[in-house]
Amino acid sequence: MGLDMYAYATEQRINAAVDFSEPEKMEELHYWRKHPNLHGWMEALYKAKGGSNPDFNLSPVALAAADLDGLEAAIRGEALPETSGFFFGESDGSEREDDLEFVQKARAAIGEGKTVFYMAWW
Repeated sequence: MGLDMYAYATEQRINAAVDFSEPEKMEELHYWRKHPNLHGWMEALYKAKGGSNPDFNLSPVALAAADLDGLEAAIRGEALPETSGFFFGESDGSEREDDLEFVQKARAAIGEGKTVFYMAWW
């Protein structure tokens, strides 16, 4: 058990920013295990885009290019919010390069016309 976090890319059009049905065809773009501070950042984005699941579990949030800009700034500025939860583990700063690698992959996928989204399961 624990916090499993995924980013997916799909060529299917998604017509909502949050809480949409999983696309039939999607590819795993990135995976994190127990990185609660990144999850906290994604949860804040989810809520800002109108997400209503109070647990933010299995609730997708689409990531636009501007979102990736904000995420990259938070990563580089060491400003991911301190986040905790049952079985979430701890972020320790060693995730930085992996997080930046995700941002690069997500930008490339968006540049190819794909939709990128984040979803976690805990």
